[in-house]
Amino acid sequence: MPLLSVIVPVYNESKTIRLILEKINSVALDKEIVVVDDASTDGTGKILRELNYPNLKVIHHTSNRGKGAAFVTGLENATGELIIIQDGDLEYNPAEYIKLLEEFKKDNVDMVLGVRFTEGYHGLLIPRLGNRFLTGLLNFLFGVRLNDFLTCYKLMAKATLLNLGLKSQRFGLEAEIVTKALKRKLKIKQVPISYCPRNYAEGKKIRMFDGIKEIVNIIKYRFGD
Repeated sequence: MPLLSVIVPVYNESKTIRLILEKINSVALDKEIVVVDDASTDGTGKILRELNYPNLKVIHHTSNRGKGAAFVTGLENATGELIIIQDGDLEYNPAEYIKLLEEFKKDNVDMVLGVRFTEGYHGLLIPRLGNRFLTGLLNFLFGVRLNDFLTCYKLMAKATLLNLGLKSQRFGLEAEIVTKALKRKLKIKQVPISYCPRNYAEGKKIRMFDGIKEIVNIIKYRFGD
């Protein structure tokens, strides 16, 4: 059993998928890489079929089901003791895994968040303000002080993730993981990470409508199941 399963949900990332997988593979850890192609239409699937890493698993959805569904598929097929989510672009640096793992080993931590808004972040203003608002809302409703619950980097034990009973099909996954962890009183640590965001021309970004849906998700998970 590998120490770490890196789950990579991807949709239309043909420009970056080969390079990000090279970066993940180069990290000196006992790991497997589980890529779930969520029915990409830009040639991402073809690129994935050409790759041949011994520690790489590739799963193809036959229809586009969303990031949450792709992650759950990856989780079901992962064999590692620990799980981390990795986006298919180049915004997050896999070299940070080691830092997150070191923190996870301390003090019986249940989840480590790699947070972007502590130092060295130079991203787009509107997404940054949107993240601040959404994280502030979550902090208010749950009485906590998180920095960046929407971060991609969430490191947890596979068994803990399975016990959360994740149901989100799309981007509500981020809120579902963190809110369910908070409701179960899991111990969460935060570690500053580097971040190199794409602009709107370079790739997919969260828009205002996505923010509204995230508000609904936060409230739903705070007062519902």
